[in-house]
Amino acid sequence: MCCTAAVTAMLAATTTALTAQNTSPAEDMQRARSILAELVEINTTNSERGDTTAAARALERRLLDAGFPAADVHVLMPADAATKGNLVARYRGRNPSLKPILLLAHIDVVEALPEDWSVDLNPFEFLERGGYYYGRGVTDDKDEAAIYTANFIRMRREGFVPDRDIVVALTADEEGGPRNGVRFLLEEHRELIDAAFALNEGGGGMARDGEKISNNVQAAEKKFLSYYFTATNPGGHSSLPVKKNAIYDLSQALLAVQGYDFPVMLNEVTEAFFAGSADLVGGEMGEAMRRIVTDPDDAAAAATLSEDTGYNSRLRTTCVATLLEGGHAQNALPQTAQANVNCRLLPSHDPADVRARLQALAEPFEVEVSARGTATPSPPSPLTPEVLEPIERITREMWPGVPVLPVMSTGATDGLYLRREGIPVYGVSGIFGDMDDRRAHGRDERIRIEHFYEGQEFLYRLVKALAGGGGP
Repeated sequence: MCCTAAVTAMLAATTTALTAQNTSPAEDMQRARSILAELVEINTTNSERGDTTAAARALERRLLDAGFPAADVHVLMPADAATKGNLVARYRGRNPSLKPILLLAHIDVVEALPEDWSVDLNPFEFLERGGYYYGRGVTDDKDEAAIYTANFIRMRREGFVPDRDIVVALTADEEGGPRNGVRFLLEEHRELIDAAFALNEGGGGMARDGEKISNNVQAAEKKFLSYYFTATNPGGHSSLPVKKNAIYDLSQALLAVQGYDFPVMLNEVTEAFFAGSADLVGGEMGEAMRRIVTDPDDAAAAATLSEDTGYNSRLRTTCVATLLEGGHAQNALPQTAQANVNCRLLPSHDPADVRARLQALAEPFEVEVSARGTATPSPPSPLTPEVLEPIERITREMWPGVPVLPVMSTGATDGLYLRREGIPVYGVSGIFGDMDDRRAHGRDERIRIEHFYEGQEFLYRLVKALAGGGGP
Protein backbone atom coordinates (compact mmCIF):
# COMPACT_ATOMS: atom_id res chain seq x y z
CA MET A 1 0.00 0.00 0.00
CA CYS A 2 1.53 3.35 -0.95
CA CYS A 3 1.97 6.07 1.63
CA THR A 4 -1.00 8.18 0.51
CA ALA A 5 -3.27 5.15 0.43
CA ALA A 6 -2.06 4.10 3.88
CA VAL A 7 -2.82 7.53 5.25
CA THR A 8 -6.26 7.50 3.64
CA ALA A 9 -6.96 4.17 5.31
CA MET A 10 -5.79 5.54 8.63
CA LEU A 11 -8.06 8.54 8.16
CA ALA A 12 -11.03 6.22 7.70
CA ALA A 13 -10.07 4.35 10.86
CA THR A 14 -9.99 7.39 13.09
CA THR A 15 -13.03 8.99 14.63
CA THR A 16 -11.82 12.47 13.80
CA ALA A 17 -13.90 14.43 11.33
CA LEU A 18 -11.22 16.38 9.44
CA THR A 19 -12.24 19.68 7.92
CA ALA A 20 -9.80 20.49 5.12
CA GLN A 21 -10.92 23.24 2.74
CA ASN A 22 -8.65 23.65 -0.27
CA THR A 23 -6.44 20.59 0.24
CA SER A 24 -7.29 17.01 1.07
CA PRO A 25 -6.89 15.76 4.65
CA ALA A 26 -4.86 12.81 3.37
CA GLU A 27 -2.32 15.17 1.82
CA ASP A 28 -1.97 17.10 5.06
CA MET A 29 -1.56 13.92 7.04
CA GLN A 30 1.03 12.59 4.63
CA ARG A 31 2.98 15.82 4.94
CA ALA A 32 3.02 15.55 8.72
CA ARG A 33 4.18 11.94 8.49
CA SER A 34 6.93 12.86 6.04
CA ILE A 35 8.19 15.66 8.28
CA LEU A 36 8.13 13.43 11.37
CA ALA A 37 10.08 10.73 9.54
CA GLU A 38 12.68 13.23 8.36
CA LEU A 39 13.12 14.65 11.86
CA VAL A 40 13.45 11.25 13.51
CA GLU A 41 16.23 10.29 11.10
CA ILE A 42 18.28 13.40 11.95
CA ASN A 43 20.24 12.74 15.14
CA THR A 44 19.58 15.71 17.43
CA THR A 45 20.98 14.37 20.69
CA ASN A 46 23.32 16.46 22.81
CA SER A 47 26.37 14.60 21.54
CA GLU A 48 29.09 14.86 18.94
CA ARG A 49 26.69 13.22 16.50
CA GLY A 50 23.76 15.46 17.35
CA ASP A 51 22.82 18.45 15.19
CA THR A 52 19.61 20.41 15.73
CA THR A 53 20.74 22.88 13.05
CA ALA A 54 20.33 20.14 10.44
CA ALA A 55 16.78 19.54 11.65
CA ALA A 56 16.02 23.27 11.69
CA ARG A 57 17.35 23.63 8.12
CA ALA A 58 15.16 20.75 6.96
CA LEU A 59 12.09 22.48 8.38
CA GLU A 60 13.21 25.81 6.93
CA ARG A 61 13.28 24.23 3.46
CA ARG A 62 9.76 22.89 3.94
CA LEU A 63 8.39 26.31 4.82
CA LEU A 64 10.24 28.18 2.08
CA ASP A 65 9.10 25.63 -0.51
CA ALA A 66 5.54 26.21 0.69
CA GLY A 67 5.85 29.93 -0.06
CA PHE A 68 6.68 31.47 3.30
CA PRO A 69 8.81 34.60 2.84
CA ALA A 70 12.49 34.16 3.70
CA ALA A 71 12.19 37.21 5.96
CA ASP A 72 9.76 35.28 8.15
CA VAL A 73 11.76 32.05 8.48
CA HIS A 74 14.91 32.09 10.60
CA VAL A 75 17.45 29.47 11.64
CA LEU A 76 19.31 30.90 14.62
CA MET A 77 22.10 29.49 16.72
CA PRO A 78 24.65 30.83 19.21
CA ALA A 79 27.84 32.11 17.63
CA ASP A 80 29.87 29.43 19.38
CA ALA A 81 27.51 26.51 18.74
CA ALA A 82 26.94 25.83 15.05
CA THR A 83 25.04 22.58 15.70
CA LYS A 84 22.56 24.10 18.18
CA GLY A 85 20.20 25.67 15.68
CA ASN A 86 16.63 26.80 16.35
CA LEU A 87 13.88 27.51 13.83
CA VAL A 88 11.61 30.53 14.27
CA ALA A 89 8.91 31.12 11.66
CA ARG A 90 6.12 33.70 11.59
CA TYR A 91 2.68 33.35 10.00
CA ARG A 92 1.48 36.90 9.40
CA GLY A 93 -1.92 38.06 10.61
CA ARG A 94 -3.97 41.06 9.60
CA ASN A 95 -3.52 43.02 12.86
CA PRO A 96 0.13 43.58 13.83
CA SER A 97 -0.93 45.46 16.96
CA LEU A 98 -2.11 42.19 18.52
CA LYS A 99 0.53 40.11 20.28
CA PRO A 100 1.22 36.81 18.54
CA ILE A 101 0.55 33.25 19.67
CA LEU A 102 3.72 31.21 20.13
CA LEU A 103 3.81 27.51 19.26
CA LEU A 104 6.77 25.90 21.02
CA ALA A 105 8.30 22.47 20.54
CA HIS A 106 11.84 21.19 20.92
CA ILE A 107 13.66 19.29 18.19
CA ASP A 108 16.44 17.85 20.34
CA VAL A 109 16.03 14.38 21.86
CA VAL A 110 17.60 12.37 24.65
CA GLU A 111 20.37 9.95 23.74
CA ALA A 112 19.35 6.54 22.41
CA LEU A 113 21.71 3.64 21.78
CA PRO A 114 20.66 1.09 19.14
CA GLU A 115 21.85 -1.77 21.35
CA ASP A 116 19.39 -0.67 24.05
CA TRP A 117 16.40 -1.00 21.72
CA SER A 118 14.78 -4.13 20.33
CA VAL A 119 17.01 -5.83 17.77
CA ASP A 120 14.67 -5.01 14.88
CA LEU A 121 14.38 -1.31 15.76
CA ASN A 122 16.81 1.58 15.38
CA PRO A 123 16.06 4.73 17.39
CA PHE A 124 17.12 6.95 14.47
CA GLU A 125 15.17 5.09 11.81
CA PHE A 126 11.48 5.95 11.39
CA LEU A 127 9.41 2.78 11.31
CA GLU A 128 5.69 2.06 11.02
CA ARG A 129 4.49 -1.17 12.60
CA GLY A 130 1.27 -2.51 14.13
CA GLY A 131 -0.51 0.82 14.27
CA TYR A 132 2.46 2.74 15.74
CA TYR A 133 5.26 4.97 14.54
CA TYR A 134 8.61 4.13 16.17
CA GLY A 135 11.71 6.28 16.59
CA ARG A 136 13.45 8.55 19.07
CA GLY A 137 11.40 11.70 19.45
CA VAL A 138 8.06 10.50 18.09
CA THR A 139 6.47 11.40 21.43
CA ASP A 140 9.04 13.85 22.83
CA ASP A 141 8.84 16.20 21.00
CA LYS A 142 9.34 15.80 17.27
CA ASP A 143 5.69 14.84 16.85
CA GLU A 144 4.55 18.35 17.80
CA ALA A 145 7.32 19.98 15.76
CA ALA A 146 6.16 18.03 12.70
CA ILE A 147 2.51 18.88 13.34
CA TYR A 148 3.12 22.60 13.75
CA THR A 149 5.16 22.72 10.55
CA ALA A 150 2.61 20.72 8.54
CA ASN A 151 -0.27 22.82 9.89
CA PHE A 152 1.52 26.07 8.99
CA ILE A 153 1.73 24.82 5.41
CA ARG A 154 -1.90 23.68 5.44
CA MET A 155 -3.18 27.02 6.69
CA ARG A 156 -1.16 28.92 4.10
CA ARG A 157 -2.44 26.79 1.24
CA GLU A 158 -5.99 27.29 2.46
CA GLY A 159 -5.52 31.06 2.45
CA PHE A 160 -6.16 31.39 6.17
CA VAL A 161 -5.47 34.91 7.47
CA PRO A 162 -5.42 35.06 11.28
CA ASP A 163 -6.26 38.17 13.25
CA ARG A 164 -2.87 37.98 14.97
CA ASP A 165 0.52 36.60 14.00
CA ILE A 166 1.33 32.98 14.80
CA VAL A 167 4.95 32.17 15.62
CA VAL A 168 6.44 28.68 15.74
CA ALA A 169 9.72 28.14 17.62
CA LEU A 170 11.38 24.72 17.32
CA THR A 171 14.32 24.68 19.66
CA ALA A 172 17.52 23.00 20.86
CA ASP A 173 18.77 21.55 24.16
CA GLU A 174 15.49 21.20 26.04
CA GLU A 175 16.56 17.72 27.11
CA GLY A 176 19.90 18.99 28.37
CA GLY A 177 22.98 20.59 26.96
CA PRO A 178 24.71 23.94 27.22
CA ARG A 179 22.70 25.97 24.68
CA ASN A 180 19.04 25.84 25.60
CA GLY A 181 17.17 27.25 22.64
CA VAL A 182 14.37 29.07 24.45
CA ARG A 183 16.77 30.76 26.82
CA PHE A 184 18.99 31.74 23.86
CA LEU A 185 16.05 33.18 21.90
CA LEU A 186 14.80 35.15 24.90
CA GLU A 187 18.23 36.60 25.54
CA GLU A 188 19.21 37.43 21.96
CA HIS A 189 16.05 37.42 19.80
CA ARG A 190 13.22 38.22 22.20
CA GLU A 191 11.37 40.27 19.56
CA LEU A 192 10.94 37.18 17.37
CA ILE A 193 9.19 35.05 20.00
CA ASP A 194 7.48 37.60 22.24
CA ALA A 195 3.85 36.54 22.52
CA ALA A 196 0.58 36.94 24.37
CA PHE A 197 0.83 33.27 25.36
CA ALA A 198 2.35 30.03 24.15
CA LEU A 199 1.29 26.46 23.47
CA ASN A 200 3.86 23.83 24.43
CA GLU A 201 4.33 20.20 25.38
CA GLY A 202 3.62 19.06 28.93
CA GLY A 203 -0.07 18.28 28.59
CA GLY A 204 -1.80 15.95 26.16
CA GLY A 205 -4.44 13.30 26.35
CA MET A 206 -4.50 10.41 28.80
CA ALA A 207 -5.81 7.02 27.69
CA ARG A 208 -6.00 3.55 29.20
CA ASP A 209 -7.06 0.29 27.54
CA GLY A 210 -8.10 2.20 24.42
CA GLU A 211 -10.37 4.60 26.33
CA LYS A 212 -9.68 8.33 26.31
CA ILE A 213 -9.84 9.57 29.91
CA SER A 214 -8.91 13.25 29.86
CA ASN A 215 -7.34 15.93 27.68
CA ASN A 216 -4.82 17.61 29.97
CA VAL A 217 -3.63 21.22 29.84
CA GLN A 218 -0.37 21.88 31.64
CA ALA A 219 -0.66 25.35 33.16
CA ALA A 220 2.03 25.08 35.83
CA GLU A 221 5.18 23.15 36.59
CA LYS A 222 7.40 22.64 39.56
CA LYS A 223 10.75 24.35 40.00
CA PHE A 224 13.97 22.34 40.03
CA LEU A 225 16.64 22.87 42.69
CA SER A 226 19.12 20.59 44.41
CA TYR A 227 20.74 21.02 47.82
CA TYR A 228 24.06 19.76 49.15
CA PHE A 229 24.03 17.98 52.49
CA THR A 230 27.56 18.07 53.91
CA ALA A 231 28.84 16.34 57.05
CA THR A 232 32.40 16.96 58.26
CA ASN A 233 34.60 15.35 60.91
CA PRO A 234 38.28 15.42 61.97
CA GLY A 235 38.55 11.77 60.92
CA GLY A 236 41.21 9.38 62.14
CA HIS A 237 42.39 5.79 61.79
CA SER A 238 39.73 3.22 61.01
CA SER A 239 41.17 0.91 63.66
CA LEU A 240 40.02 3.39 66.31
CA PRO A 241 36.37 4.07 65.40
CA VAL A 242 34.27 6.63 67.22
CA LYS A 243 30.51 7.12 67.30
CA LYS A 244 30.75 10.54 65.66
CA ASN A 245 31.21 9.67 61.99
CA ALA A 246 30.55 11.92 58.96
CA ILE A 247 28.89 9.09 57.03
CA TYR A 248 26.65 8.17 59.97
CA ASP A 249 25.71 11.81 60.53
CA LEU A 250 24.84 12.29 56.88
CA SER A 251 22.84 9.05 56.85
CA GLN A 252 20.71 10.17 59.78
CA ALA A 253 20.06 13.54 58.17
CA LEU A 254 18.94 11.84 54.96
CA LEU A 255 16.64 9.52 56.88
CA ALA A 256 15.09 12.61 58.46
CA VAL A 257 14.40 13.95 54.95
CA GLN A 258 12.89 10.60 53.98
CA GLY A 259 10.42 10.80 56.83
CA TYR A 260 9.40 14.42 56.28
CA ASP A 261 6.42 15.65 54.25
CA PHE A 262 6.33 19.28 53.20
CA PRO A 263 2.98 20.99 53.83
CA VAL A 264 0.15 20.82 51.32
CA MET A 265 0.14 23.96 49.15
CA LEU A 266 -2.54 24.11 46.45
CA ASN A 267 -2.82 26.68 43.68
CA GLU A 268 -5.45 27.48 41.05
CA VAL A 269 -4.15 24.77 38.72
CA THR A 270 -3.86 21.95 41.26
CA GLU A 271 -7.24 22.82 42.76
CA ALA A 272 -8.79 22.51 39.30
CA PHE A 273 -6.90 19.26 38.71
CA PHE A 274 -8.10 17.57 41.90
CA ALA A 275 -11.65 18.92 41.54
CA GLY A 276 -11.84 17.69 37.94
CA SER A 277 -10.24 14.32 38.70
CA ALA A 278 -12.48 13.39 41.64
CA ASP A 279 -15.34 11.92 39.58
CA LEU A 280 -12.94 10.26 37.12
CA VAL A 281 -11.03 8.51 39.91
CA GLY A 282 -13.97 7.79 42.21
CA GLY A 283 -13.90 5.77 45.41
CA GLU A 284 -11.87 6.72 48.45
CA MET A 285 -9.22 8.51 46.38
CA GLY A 286 -11.84 10.60 44.57
CA GLU A 287 -13.46 11.55 47.84
CA ALA A 288 -10.05 12.58 49.22
CA MET A 289 -9.63 14.86 46.21
CA ARG A 290 -12.92 16.61 46.94
CA ARG A 291 -11.99 17.04 50.59
CA ILE A 292 -8.50 18.40 49.92
CA VAL A 293 -9.90 21.07 47.58
CA THR A 294 -12.43 22.08 50.25
CA ASP A 295 -9.86 21.99 53.06
CA PRO A 296 -6.14 21.79 52.21
CA ASP A 297 -5.46 21.16 55.92
CA ASP A 298 -7.44 17.89 55.87
CA ALA A 299 -4.65 15.57 57.06
CA ALA A 300 -6.59 12.37 56.41
CA ALA A 301 -7.35 13.38 52.81
CA ALA A 302 -3.71 14.34 52.28
CA ALA A 303 -2.56 11.00 53.67
CA THR A 304 -4.82 9.10 51.26
CA LEU A 305 -3.66 11.11 48.26
CA SER A 306 -0.03 10.78 49.31
CA GLU A 307 -0.21 7.03 48.78
CA ASP A 308 -0.08 7.80 45.03
CA THR A 309 3.27 9.29 43.99
CA GLY A 310 1.70 11.41 41.25
CA TYR A 311 -0.91 12.94 43.52
CA ASN A 312 1.58 13.38 46.36
CA SER A 313 3.90 15.34 44.07
CA ARG A 314 1.08 17.68 43.12
CA LEU A 315 0.17 18.35 46.74
CA ARG A 316 3.52 19.57 47.99
CA THR A 317 7.18 20.26 47.40
CA THR A 318 9.14 17.01 47.37
CA CYS A 319 12.82 16.31 48.07
CA VAL A 320 14.76 13.09 47.58
CA ALA A 321 18.38 11.99 47.92
CA THR A 322 19.87 11.21 44.51
CA LEU A 323 23.68 11.22 44.79
CA LEU A 324 26.07 10.17 47.56
CA GLU A 325 29.81 10.35 48.19
CA GLY A 326 32.03 10.23 51.23
CA GLY A 327 35.32 9.23 52.76
CA HIS A 328 38.80 9.27 51.29
CA ALA A 329 40.41 5.92 52.11
CA GLN A 330 39.42 2.39 53.08
CA ASN A 331 41.41 2.57 56.31
CA ALA A 332 40.47 6.09 57.42
CA LEU A 333 37.50 7.54 59.25
CA PRO A 334 35.62 9.80 56.83
CA GLN A 335 36.36 13.49 57.11
CA THR A 336 33.61 14.46 54.67
CA ALA A 337 30.39 12.91 53.44
CA GLN A 338 28.08 14.63 51.01
CA ALA A 339 24.76 13.95 49.37
CA ASN A 340 22.72 15.64 46.68
CA VAL A 341 19.06 16.10 47.59
CA ASN A 342 16.95 17.00 44.57
CA CYS A 343 13.82 19.04 45.24
CA ARG A 344 10.86 19.79 43.02
CA LEU A 345 9.37 22.98 44.43
CA LEU A 346 5.82 24.16 44.03
CA PRO A 347 5.71 27.32 41.89
CA SER A 348 5.03 29.59 44.87
CA HIS A 349 7.39 27.89 47.32
CA ASP A 350 10.36 30.06 48.30
CA PRO A 351 13.63 28.11 47.88
CA ALA A 352 14.97 29.78 51.02
CA ASP A 353 12.10 28.29 53.02
CA VAL A 354 12.85 24.84 51.58
CA ARG A 355 16.51 25.16 52.56
CA ALA A 356 15.54 26.30 56.05
CA ARG A 357 13.25 23.30 56.52
CA LEU A 358 15.94 20.92 55.30
CA GLN A 359 18.51 22.55 57.53
CA ALA A 360 16.20 22.11 60.52
CA LEU A 361 16.01 18.38 59.72
CA ALA A 362 19.79 18.11 59.36
CA GLU A 363 20.75 20.36 62.29
CA PRO A 364 20.58 17.72 65.05
CA PHE A 365 23.21 15.72 63.16
CA GLU A 366 25.51 18.70 62.51
CA VAL A 367 25.01 18.48 58.76
CA GLU A 368 25.09 21.67 56.67
CA VAL A 369 22.62 22.29 53.85
CA SER A 370 23.33 24.62 50.94
CA ALA A 371 21.55 25.29 47.66
CA ARG A 372 23.16 24.21 44.39
CA GLY A 373 22.49 27.23 42.23
CA THR A 374 19.09 28.88 42.03
CA ALA A 375 15.61 27.79 40.99
CA THR A 376 14.13 29.32 37.85
CA PRO A 377 10.87 31.08 38.79
CA SER A 378 7.88 29.61 36.97
CA PRO A 379 4.59 31.19 38.03
CA PRO A 380 1.42 29.26 37.09
CA SER A 381 -0.32 30.42 33.94
CA PRO A 382 -3.82 31.80 34.53
CA LEU A 383 -6.72 29.56 33.56
CA THR A 384 -8.24 32.17 31.28
CA PRO A 385 -11.43 31.51 29.28
CA GLU A 386 -9.67 32.92 26.18
CA VAL A 387 -7.50 29.79 26.13
CA LEU A 388 -9.52 27.15 27.98
CA GLU A 389 -12.87 27.64 26.27
CA PRO A 390 -11.59 26.80 22.75
CA ILE A 391 -9.71 23.79 24.17
CA GLU A 392 -12.88 22.56 25.87
CA ARG A 393 -15.06 23.18 22.81
CA ILE A 394 -12.75 21.40 20.37
CA THR A 395 -12.30 18.53 22.80
CA ARG A 396 -16.09 18.12 22.95
CA GLU A 397 -16.29 18.18 19.15
CA MET A 398 -13.62 15.56 18.66
CA TRP A 399 -14.07 13.37 21.75
CA PRO A 400 -17.52 13.87 23.30
CA GLY A 401 -17.53 13.24 27.04
CA VAL A 402 -13.76 13.56 27.52
CA PRO A 403 -13.06 16.25 30.15
CA VAL A 404 -10.35 18.89 29.97
CA LEU A 405 -8.11 18.85 33.06
CA PRO A 406 -5.66 21.60 34.05
CA VAL A 407 -2.49 20.00 35.41
CA MET A 408 0.79 20.96 37.05
CA SER A 409 3.81 19.04 35.78
CA THR A 410 6.00 17.55 38.47
CA GLY A 411 8.93 17.72 36.05
CA ALA A 412 10.06 20.65 33.94
CA THR A 413 9.75 21.91 30.35
CA ASP A 414 11.07 24.95 28.54
CA GLY A 415 7.81 26.64 29.42
CA LEU A 416 9.41 27.74 32.67
CA TYR A 417 11.69 30.20 30.80
CA LEU A 418 8.70 31.81 29.12
CA ARG A 419 6.63 31.96 32.30
CA ARG A 420 9.55 33.62 34.08
CA GLU A 421 9.49 36.33 31.40
CA GLY A 422 5.76 36.93 31.74
CA ILE A 423 4.55 34.81 28.81
CA PRO A 424 1.84 32.36 29.96
CA VAL A 425 2.31 28.82 28.68
CA TYR A 426 -0.27 26.07 28.15
CA GLY A 427 0.89 22.52 27.51
CA VAL A 428 -1.74 21.02 25.23
CA SER A 429 -1.58 18.80 22.15
CA GLY A 430 -4.65 16.61 21.79
CA ILE A 431 -2.23 13.71 21.34
CA PHE A 432 -3.35 10.87 23.58
CA GLY A 433 -0.91 8.47 25.17
CA ASP A 434 -1.43 5.23 27.04
CA MET A 435 -0.92 5.84 30.76
CA ASP A 436 0.51 2.32 31.12
CA ASP A 437 2.85 2.48 28.11
CA ARG A 438 5.10 5.48 28.66
CA ARG A 439 8.16 5.20 26.42
CA ALA A 440 9.43 8.76 26.06
CA HIS A 441 13.16 8.79 26.92
CA GLY A 442 13.07 5.02 26.96
CA ARG A 443 13.31 1.89 24.88
CA ASP A 444 11.30 1.53 21.66
CA GLU A 445 9.69 4.98 21.83
CA ARG A 446 6.46 4.96 19.87
CA ILE A 447 3.24 6.84 19.16
CA ARG A 448 -0.08 5.39 18.08
CA ILE A 449 -0.65 6.50 14.49
CA GLU A 450 -4.27 7.52 14.90
CA HIS A 451 -3.37 9.58 17.98
CA PHE A 452 -0.72 11.45 16.00
CA TYR A 453 -3.24 12.46 13.34
CA GLU A 454 -5.91 13.31 15.88
CA GLY A 455 -3.40 15.62 17.54
CA GLN A 456 -2.62 17.20 14.19
CA GLU A 457 -6.28 18.01 13.62
CA PHE A 458 -6.83 19.16 17.21
CA LEU A 459 -3.92 21.60 17.06
CA TYR A 460 -5.00 22.81 13.61
CA ARG A 461 -8.44 23.70 14.94
CA LEU A 462 -7.14 25.09 18.22
CA VAL A 463 -4.52 27.39 16.70
CA LYS A 464 -7.04 28.77 14.22
CA ALA A 465 -9.56 29.36 17.00
CA LEU A 466 -7.02 31.12 19.22
CA ALA A 467 -5.64 33.23 16.36
CA GLY A 468 -9.04 34.26 15.01
CA GLY A 469 -9.59 35.35 11.42
CA GLY A 470 -10.57 33.49 8.28
CA GLY A 471 -10.06 33.84 4.53
CA PRO A 472 -8.12 36.54 2.68
